[in-house]
Amino acid sequence: MSGDPYGPSHGFVVPPMPSSPPPAPPDAWRAAAVALLNLSGLGLGYALVRRWVLMAVCWAATAVLLLVALPADADGVPGLALAVYLVFLALAAVHGAFAGLRTPLAWPGRPSLALLLGVLLLAAPVGGTVLYDDAREEAIQQQLLDRLHKADQLVAQSGRRSFESARSDYGTALDVYEDLAAHHSGSRAADRVPGSMETYYATVGADYGHKRYCEAIAPLKYLRTVPRTMPKEELGALTRWPDDRLATSLYECGSSSLSSGEADWVTHFGELLSTFPRSEQTTKVAPAVDLAVTGTEKDVRGSDPCAAVERLRGLTTRITDLSGSAGDAAADLTKSADRAGRSADSGEYACGVDQYKDGDFEAAQKTMDEFVADNKNDKNRARAKKISIAAEVAQTLPAAGKRLPTTASGGSISVTVKNDSPDPITVYYTGPVTGSFSLKACGSCKAYSFAASITIGFKPCSDSGRHYPQRTISLPPGTTYFVHKPRDLSTATPASDTAKLRSGYIYTECAYTTRTLGSSY
Repeated sequence: MSGDPYGPSHGFVVPPMPSSPPPAPPDAWRAAAVALLNLSGLGLGYALVRRWVLMAVCWAATAVLLLVALPADADGVPGLALAVYLVFLALAAVHGAFAGLRTPLAWPGRPSLALLLGVLLLAAPVGGTVLYDDAREEAIQQQLLDRLHKADQLVAQSGRRSFESARSDYGTALDVYEDLAAHHSGSRAADRVPGSMETYYATVGADYGHKRYCEAIAPLKYLRTVPRTMPKEELGALTRWPDDRLATSLYECGSSSLSSGEADWVTHFGELLSTFPRSEQTTKVAPAVDLAVTGTEKDVRGSDPCAAVERLRGLTTRITDLSGSAGDAAADLTKSADRAGRSADSGEYACGVDQYKDGDFEAAQKTMDEFVADNKNDKNRARAKKISIAAEVAQTLPAAGKRLPTTASGGSISVTVKNDSPDPITVYYTGPVTGSFSLKACGSCKAYSFAASITIGFKPCSDSGRHYPQRTISLPPGTTYFVHKPRDLSTATPASDTAKLRSGYIYTECAYTTRTLGSSY
């Protein structure tokens, strides 16, 4: 029997596959498992319910977060990015829970196993978070160490410059050390701050180590202010490190200034006495000052006594100022000031002699007059008066100043000086003997005209009918220089005469006034 190959036949028809699993009875454990697996950030809950696109979205979100977060740095993950990601995970968990409530799992068959897997996989984000925090903490530590290193470098570079030019950089480095110690006390950088501070102190105070004591004062004073900002426990013994060094620098710098004649030694010694009144260096101040007075007293007998007297005057004033705030050293300093003052007074004589020998007769006269006024009982007072008179004469007759006058007096030759002038006069003379005296004005006398004074036969003091004020003195033979000056006319030109006296003669000097545009004698 054959059949029609093109006739009807019988077979099976395969129905089309559904796009998603058929709904299953609601299962809370299954929903929880899917939600928990989605919290891992890998979308594994979606994988179990075969939501592949949503799983890929979870991977993409996690990948973006990793790109933002890695490598770990001190600032961590930006807050906005982390917040968005956490919201995304929460939405994925909620959505996954709804999807898993009625969708059977592709694997494993039991929801309890999926739930256990979700719990285990939570270790991944938790562990990742811990590792990230560790990496971020290390980044923070490295950042702090880098700040410390840069501050240390800044200190090292600043040490190659003067303190004043580097002061602001020292302050910048100190701010870093203070911040690390105060606000990052548990960091490795903070643990290294004490060592950095030791280097800091040594660098700032390097001038002291090189014995540049004057230059060391400012940086050492600066270092004494550091404990105001740095925690004292970070400084330890450094808190008192500058004190003895500053006291030594103030003393050494003051001593150097005192020896060289500069005036700022008072400032340095004064600061030493007030800041470190009980220090060993303070006990050296009074002896150093006294030694300076002694040395300057010796200089009075040297080649420039006037300069030595001036220094003694300055020492007297400055020591007196210093003794006012010297505490226990005040008494000794006062004694030194008094001695310097007395030595300056007596040294005026040597100064005047030196000025006279140098031909500075005006200065010599002034100095000797001051010496006479300041030293009532000095053994040189009498000769100082003679030198003052000779200096007065030598200002008009320089030849009179070739020799220092002596204290000799008297002689065998009589010299009479008359005043044919309407003004009182002072007569100065020097030569073998030196002296001066005054004559009253001649009441009936008048000043001569200049023309009359140069007329042939002009003879002042020749009117026998007048009583001329006069005085007779006795002088030895030799050249005597006379100068007549009106006592009340300081601007008048003095008259002068050089008399070569010989024994057997009687001499007369006449003082008179001539008037032109000014006055002269």
